[in-house]
Amino acid sequence: SSGQHKTEEFRKVNVLMKVPALRDGSFTLAESIAILLYLAQKFKTPDHWYPSDLQKRARVDEYLSWQHANIRAKGSKVFLSKVLLPILTGQPLSAEKLEFLIEDLNVVLKQFEEKFLQDKPFIAGSEVSLADLVALVELMQPVGAGYNLFEERPKLAEWRRRVEEAVGKELFQEAHEGIMNIKNLTADQFAPELLESFKQQLLKQ
Repeated sequence: SSGQHKTEEFRKVNVLMKVPALRDGSFTLAESIAILLYLAQKFKTPDHWYPSDLQKRARVDEYLSWQHANIRAKGSKVFLSKVLLPILTGQPLSAEKLEFLIEDLNVVLKQFEEKFLQDKPFIAGSEVSLADLVALVELMQPVGAGYNLFEERPKLAEWRRRVEEAVGKELFQEAHEGIMNIKNLTADQFAPELLESFKQQLLKQ
């Protein structure tokens, strides 16, 4: 079908989450979530990604609104503190600090399971949506840092399997190669000013 390449392209963009800014003619847009929603609507992607049904769409929006300060914030804090901070400071993260960050993450994972997933196959109901995609991309960060949060959570592990299947396992793995290999990074692979700003942010937490 003629729309197929657009869907493929769109999937690559939204699974990789590598795009901090979008340019479409003279229109530019920042923020990965805003970009995803724009692309989903512009390219008329299959309806399940961002449903036209008002209540299903509201479920997607609800998750996307919640995740910034919760899954994204706590997941990336584990990732950055465990992987990036030691590279920047030359000191490993203390076991106490890591435990504290993981406890924080565990609280929001429980909320995710109980409030957003419940007993549904996906966040918005019976079909995969952008909410699931965004959630899984964020949850792969702590996994990349060596904390396998799916191990003792059968419900989350099942949900992950369904999302991977819906997106296509190969594409999913390709998208996460970067995150899974991040442990091999060294400080000289970052721009000095980026390092400095990361360091300031992480040490403040």
